[in-house]
Amino acid sequence: MTTSSAIPKAVLYYSPQSVWSSAILLALHEKGYGEDEVDLRVVDIDKGEEFSPTFLRLSPKGMVPTLVVPLRGSLASDIASRFKAISDTKALIEFLDKSRSASSHTHTTSSAPAPSLSPATVAFASASSKIIDSIHADEVSPDHLQYLNARDQASLQELGKSLVPILQSRRAAIVGYLIDCERETMRMSEKTKAFWREKQAETETELSVFNGNDVDGYLSRSRNMWEITIPGVLTRVNEELIGPYALGDQVSVADIHLSAWLSRLVRLAGGSPSDDGDVAIKRVEKHIGNGFVFPEDFLSSVFSPFAEEKAVARSKLAAFWDAMKSRSSWKKVYAS
Repeated sequence: MTTSSAIPKAVLYYSPQSVWSSAILLALHEKGYGEDEVDLRVVDIDKGEEFSPTFLRLSPKGMVPTLVVPLRGSLASDIASRFKAISDTKALIEFLDKSRSASSHTHTTSSAPAPSLSPATVAFASASSKIIDSIHADEVSPDHLQYLNARDQASLQELGKSLVPILQSRRAAIVGYLIDCERETMRMSEKTKAFWREKQAETETELSVFNGNDVDGYLSRSRNMWEITIPGVLTRVNEELIGPYALGDQVSVADIHLSAWLSRLVRLAGGSPSDDGDVAIKRVEKHIGNGFVFPEDFLSSVFSPFAEEKAVARSKLAAFWDAMKSRSSWKKVYAS
C-alpha cells in the first residue's frame, strides 16, 4: 500500500514578514488543510532569498508567497510528479478555496470542515472584488506602506534604523549573484540578469533617501499616501463592509485579504494583532491624522453579567477586527 508520505505534496514558500504570506496561512487554516497536504518553507526576504537562482526557477519575479502544487494526474508515488507554481495572492487564495471542499479528493488526514470562502451572490461577489482590488493596488501595497511610513525628518531617521539593514542585505545578495555571473561561476539567462539589475536599481533608490537624497520628494510622497491615498482606500473599503465580517456573518475571501492588509496598517500605526478592535482602529485614525475618523455606524452587542445586553455603535472596521481576532486562524497566524 502506498503511504501518504510518498505522495507529492504542495509546498508553500512564505515569509513571516510578508503580509500576503499571512493571508495564505489564514486561508489554509480557514479551509482546514491538514499538515500532510502542504509543506511550509520559509524564504528570508530580509536577506533577499527570493532573488536566489533556485527560487527564481519557481517564481521568475521573486514573489513571496509562492505555492508549488503537483498537477492532477501525478498524485501518486509511482508517477513522475509535475508541478505548477502560483505566485499571485488573489489566484492563490482562490485556488486554496476551490481545492478543498466536502467533495474534494485530496490526500489528507484532516477531518476539519472545508467551508466555502467564495461570495454566495453576485452582489457579494461585486463587493468582495471592490474590497480586494482596493487593497491590492500598487500604491497601497504592504511594502510601499512600510517604506513610506515617515512624514518628517525625525521619523525618517527612525525608520531607517530598521529598513536600511534589510535593504543593504537585499542589495548585497543581488550584487553577489551578478558578480557570480560576471565571473562565470554561475550561468543565468539575460532575462534573469536584467531582473536583478532592475531590483538592484530599485534598492539603491530606496537606500539613497536614507542617505539624504531627495528627502523632500520622499516626504511629499509619504504625506500624500497617508493623508490622501490611504484615507480614500479605507473609506471605500468601509463603505463595502457589511459587518461583522466583510460580507456579513460568514467569513469569505475578502476577510482573508483585508485582515492581513489591515494588520500591516495597524502595526505601522504602532499597534499589534493583539489589540482590541477599537484600540487598533483608533491607532490607525491617529496615525493618518488630519481629523480622519471612521463613522461609528455598526451596532455591536456588548454582554455584561451585571447588566442587560445592549447594542453599542462602533466603526465597522473595529467590529471586523474583533471578529477576525476571535478566530482560531488569526490566533495561529499571529500568535507571536
